[in-house]
Amino acid sequence: MRRDVFQAIADPTRREIINLLTHKSLNLNAVAENFDISRPAISKHIKMLTECGLVAIKQTGRERFCEARLEKLTEVSNWVEQYRKFWDAKLDALEVYLNQLQIKTKKHAKGKRKN
Repeated sequence: MRRDVFQAIADPTRREIINLLTHKSLNLNAVAENFDISRPAISKHIKMLTECGLVAIKQTGRERFCEARLEKLTEVSNWVEQYRKFWDAKLDALEVYLNQLQIKTKKHAKGKRKN
């Protein structure tokens, strides 16, 4: 089964694993110590992250160390960017509308005071 980066980051545990590994490489036991789930469950999460290219495993002697590979997150960033632009435009339009409404309200209030 082909996995993609969006599947990988959909799970909060995997997002936290990525966060941990951005600071330093850790062996599987060290990663597992940060969670209240079993080591086999952590191994499954690591496997998916590896399949998606977000984590690389380096063998050092008998130890296997996990390292974050964040380049693949560019795909997510690019996808999110299109929606950021969309919402920025919508929020800018809302701001203009609210400012116009506020000006109209102030003019209407001034007109009532003169009468």
